Amino acid sequence: MTAEGATAVIADDDGDIRSLVAIAVRRAGFTLLAEHGDGASALESIVTLRPDLVILDVSMPGMTGLDVARAIRVDPALTSTRIVILSAGVDAGSHDRGIDAGADRYLTKPFSPRELAAHLQEVMQ
Repeated sequence: MTAEGATAVIADDDGDIRSLVAIAVRRAGFTLLAEHGDGASALESIVTLRPDLVILDVSMPGMTGLDVARAIRVDPALTSTRIVILSAGVDAGSHDRGIDAGADRYLTKPFSPRELAAHLQEVMQ
């Protein structure tokens, strides 16, 4: 599967970051289905919409991005969903926790929308 025509959902509690991620998602060729500021509403949307890709911040109110990733990985209907964690946590432990939660890729902030778009396309290949 390629990014062209694929769908995505974004979850980050920072509206400015969501806007930058949305730019990258569209630049990569995805159709953006939904944006959320918290993990619980993101998970509800992901279960309903079944996007090809989700981009999750780790630190969000209520459910963290790691919680959402784990919930996606145990849902048989979402087995093909790709997960990208986008976090300020730059240490190896943070990276390992993201991958252990089920992320296909763990990326750190700050980021450029151009670089993020390239990573999103790679994740779909």
